[in-house]
Amino acid sequence: MTNNIPDLGYTPVADVFKLPAGVNFGPCSSVAVNAKNNVLVFNRGEHALMEFDSNGNYLRTMARGIFTNPHGLRIDREGNIWATDTGSHIVVKMTADGRILMVLGVKGRTGEWHQAGHMRCFNEPNDLAFGPKGEVYITQGHGKGESLVHKFTPNGDHIKTWGGTGKESGKFDQPHSIVINAKGLLYIADRSNQRIQVFDAEGNYMRETSHPGTPCGLALCNDRQHMMMAHGHAGKIMKLDENCKVLGITGSQGKGPNQYGEAHLLALDSKEDIYIADPLNWRVQKLVKIAGGKSAKAKGKRKQ
Repeated sequence: MTNNIPDLGYTPVADVFKLPAGVNFGPCSSVAVNAKNNVLVFNRGEHALMEFDSNGNYLRTMARGIFTNPHGLRIDREGNIWATDTGSHIVVKMTADGRILMVLGVKGRTGEWHQAGHMRCFNEPNDLAFGPKGEVYITQGHGKGESLVHKFTPNGDHIKTWGGTGKESGKFDQPHSIVINAKGLLYIADRSNQRIQVFDAEGNYMRETSHPGTPCGLALCNDRQHMMMAHGHAGKIMKLDENCKVLGITGSQGKGPNQYGEAHLLALDSKEDIYIADPLNWRVQKLVKIAGGKSAKAKGKRKQ
């Protein structure tokens, strides 16, 4: 089905990141932007977690040697860095300068619960989000792992788990990304089920919308109501409202500017410029808003 959807009104910035001599990104799985508008790039290379200023100047490498298969990256309200590792089956909380504060899961082990009922091991944790009181919601099940959502206290104590692998409402097949809006609703990109599911803070199913393809990444806009979605192998970046209606679109599949092998996970800065991690093209691209909100190539409407 063909829909007329407005162009999103962004343009790519070429070669935004200035890497040190001899250093390259590996496959870039995720990206995050902190309160200073510094950009953190999470990639599957020797320098797995790198920080750059808003102009793309390299600042530092953090947590070298910690991660096996970097995946998700988020920054909490206090500026702490949280990272998920689908290879080591862990979630790591770090200070803003990379000192480890907490590890959830057991590195290299998968499993379920011990007798006290606390989470012992994850199975391929994908992404995470933070509730209004600092609660931590973690999605898991990237490939072989059971598709679940886990809720923790800010101190890492397990509260509850829901989901399971399946196609029914409330079940998942690779819950790949999660955000929580200003109303406290959880939006989960259920990638292989090609949909976004919405839950309340206790994990009660609310509704869902279909997004054919591979809906991979979600990032809230500054109003905490709208969101951007990275639409996987189609290479599309979409703006959604709180009902997940597509309001604007940009990008395509490929290797050129504003093209993606896989638009995987993404982040927005304070200006709502967009950073998109692309593990197939081994890069993070930056898209900036165009004055007037229309691209030179696509004024008015475009077809999807």
